[in-house]
Amino acid sequence: MKTFQTLSELAACVGQEVAVSDWLTVTQAQVNLFAEATGDHQWIHVDPEKAKAGPFGGPIAHGFLTLSLLPKFFETSFEIVQSRMGVNYGLNKVRFTAPVPVGSRLRARMKLLASEPIDNNGVQMTWEVLVEREGSAKPVCVAESLVRRYP
Repeated sequence: MKTFQTLSELAACVGQEVAVSDWLTVTQAQVNLFAEATGDHQWIHVDPEKAKAGPFGGPIAHGFLTLSLLPKFFETSFEIVQSRMGVNYGLNKVRFTAPVPVGSRLRARMKLLASEPIDNNGVQMTWEVLVEREGSAKPVCVAESLVRRYP
């Protein structure tokens, strides 16, 4: 866990990999809950027996489940002491570049691409986020995430 005192201190890191998150394991229970929340009950996600005969040899996480882990990855990788809140502002690009088999351990590498001032003394940061699966050379998700932070 890295600690930055101010938004300005973090902004000085533009162009650099700022942090790497903790590993987290994607469970079948998470996949099932995500299916309930989104209505996406495709068998490749929620039917482990049927998925064994599918193209990945078992159930895989929804791509959007992987994407929804980004806030957790940010939370476990760094903090900004003098920032009272952050807001997910959106995404510029997202690609799901490899499947995430249930039971996979994932982490994210976060590179700060830009930091621009916004209203209320805040900043809008553009992050390149590479979500890695343990044991795989290829990332499972590559996203450009926009986050707004306020002091």
